[in-house]
Amino acid sequence: MGERIKSSLGIITRKSLLSLFTIASILFFLSWFFVLRSTSIDSNLFTGTNTNSNPLPVVNNGNSEPRIRNRAILNDSVEEEEAELPQKKCNTKNKEILKVFMYDLPPEFHFELLDWKAQGGSVWPDVTKNIPQYPGGLNLQHSIEYWITLDLLASEISNIPRASSVIRVRNSTEADFIFVPFFASLSYNKFSKKTPHKKKGNDRALQDKLVDYVTNHELWKQYQGKDHFIVAHHPNSLLTARMKLWRATFILSDFGRYPPNIANVSKDVIAPYKHVIKPYVNDTSDFETRPTLLYFQGAIYRKDGGFARQELFYLLKDEKDVHFTFGSVQRNGINKATQGMHASKFCLNIAGDTPSSNRLFDAIVSHCVPVIISDEIELPYEDVLDYSEFCIFVRTSDAVKEHFLINLIRSIKKDEWSRMRERLKEVEDFFEFQYPSKEGDAVQMIWQAVARKVPAMRLRIHKSKRFSHTVTKKEQELKSIPSPRNFW
Repeated sequence: MGERIKSSLGIITRKSLLSLFTIASILFFLSWFFVLRSTSIDSNLFTGTNTNSNPLPVVNNGNSEPRIRNRAILNDSVEEEEAELPQKKCNTKNKEILKVFMYDLPPEFHFELLDWKAQGGSVWPDVTKNIPQYPGGLNLQHSIEYWITLDLLASEISNIPRASSVIRVRNSTEADFIFVPFFASLSYNKFSKKTPHKKKGNDRALQDKLVDYVTNHELWKQYQGKDHFIVAHHPNSLLTARMKLWRATFILSDFGRYPPNIANVSKDVIAPYKHVIKPYVNDTSDFETRPTLLYFQGAIYRKDGGFARQELFYLLKDEKDVHFTFGSVQRNGINKATQGMHASKFCLNIAGDTPSSNRLFDAIVSHCVPVIISDEIELPYEDVLDYSEFCIFVRTSDAVKEHFLINLIRSIKKDEWSRMRERLKEVEDFFEFQYPSKEGDAVQMIWQAVARKVPAMRLRIHKSKRFSHTVTKKEQELKSIPSPRNFW
């Protein structure tokens, strides 16, 4: 009898445990079901399907992950918002006016380099008339400091019609940033060669004088230059001074000749080149009326990262609808390049001595879809502008494979090319330098890019002040040496 009772109790206990386990499992799965529903995760992320009717340009050699420049969107409301962005010219959210204090540097650092002579005790020209002209040709591609200095001077004159992303303030305590108006690229182009019987050229001498002027100024000493910015668009400009002024924000063309502790995407701003060929005004061309499939004209044999140009020349030179030749500004080179790009569907932008070149911006204003082969390139305003909407990106390792590039370009048909060409027309104003500047042109876009650096700049300043009450003089001297640890 006792054994029968024990046996019955054992059966009941096992049944109870089984029931409890079943109920717990059901509750567990139900809870996960409701959690997943509440996060609204798109089922496409799990199935691998893509509902986007316009596929992004993706290159995959089979040995690496596809290069997709857009990130996955996990929230339905965000997805709807992002879907609207291609219809907009650019997603520029920062509309606050940037306040800039500008040093009244002696004219030898800026407009005197354009043979302008100061009059009446002013260090600046009258920007309402007789504006000094910048040298033409390839000099123009790095003229960024000239355009933004003119715009800042014009911000003080009410009768000059211009856009209003920035104003000059006379009180440095009101400023977001402090501008050092040195025409570094022009100085390099004009004086980089050493004068006979001199130990250093005039460009090096100007840089040394600039460093002495700025670093001994109370405004620089206050935060060691963290709230300053300087334009050094030519890759070789500010070559020695950059090592002394590295805490400032630089406006550059790329980071090709800068170590990462001197210049980097977190601290600095990438600005476009000024295009040197003529824009395609009243462009009525289409896929059929542009006879050249792929266009490149420029220096073919380059050092450093430019080996791909030579490789691609031998791969593409015999293709019947490809123009790939040596070219320069001499012997009517700019006009020939203008005609060639205006007649081409795609234009190659291949890394040369540095990751970037003005060829990309020449292609944009020609409405010739850029094909970018430069693995280390950084692009202007890329935090607010999606270049994959109007450019094709190809890894160098893929581009130099036999038939890879030409097969890729031939696979892009009329509809996709037309969509990208229309987007080029929408964005071309972002790369146009002019005076007076206009809303949405290159000058205003650069100012907005500088404005977006203000929070990070202030963070660096605030963090650097943490131990200001206990830091020793020796520690202060060590902080002036550029290193990854001293970036903040």
